[in-house]
Amino acid sequence: MVNLLTILQILFSIIVVSLSTYSIITSDHQLSCLVLFFLGLLMLIMGIKDFQRERKVSGWFHIGVFLFSVFVSIEIFFK
Repeated sequence: MVNLLTILQILFSIIVVSLSTYSIITSDHQLSCLVLFFLGLLMLIMGIKDFQRERKVSGWFHIGVFLFSVFVSIEIFFK
């Protein structure tokens, strides 16, 4: 049975790759705040999975990247 975190990880990966590819092809970088936001959510999922695997250092690193990327995406959105 597939874990819910794995499904979310695949979903967020597809969203990030799709939005990034669209931005590169069309040279429209207005979606960068969404790309960073979903990338942050992907990092959160990866951090949670690392904590479940008892890899604390890697988990904390992913949580830190999540917080930073969500903060930056909110800053870009409100500019």
